[in-house]
Amino acid sequence: MKKQNTLTAYLLIGIGLFFLLQQLNIPIFNNFYSWQTIIIVIGLVLLIHSYITKNYQNLFSGTILLGLGIHFYGLAYYSFWIDHWAMYVLIVGIAFIVRFFQTKEGVIPGLLLIAFSLIMIFSVQLPTWFNWIYSIVDLMERFWPVLLIIIGFYLLKGRKSHK
Repeated sequence: MKKQNTLTAYLLIGIGLFFLLQQLNIPIFNNFYSWQTIIIVIGLVLLIHSYITKNYQNLFSGTILLGLGIHFYGLAYYSFWIDHWAMYVLIVGIAFIVRFFQTKEGVIPGLLLIAFSLIMIFSVQLPTWFNWIYSIVDLMERFWPVLLIIIGFYLLKGRKSHK
């Protein structure tokens, strides 16, 4: 019974600390009173809970929420922050890698997603001798949903063959 309430307890503590700091109006934390910070807090709580209880089912979702919160915070408050759709793919790839370190599953999809996102993010700054990559990137940006569908079918087929 006690382990069932720990996630709720951590969430209440994290959100309570957020609102307490907001009430105290400490000047150093003024930029942190935003909806992005709430997402960051929830992501951190899921990660902390996963590591403390050694129940790693929330590592993936906690990493995604933390990554999204940081990304949205960066977009809102930093002019140099990268605003590219591939950042979301990068966050999912990182979530796979974080989960891999505890469950030993998902390293290949994680590395593929990270590599793909980095190519997409930095494809606008390639030297001139890599002009051929622009046509490949254009094709990938146009048909990336097909890649998601293929990966989805592969995962479904792979899961059925293991059962």
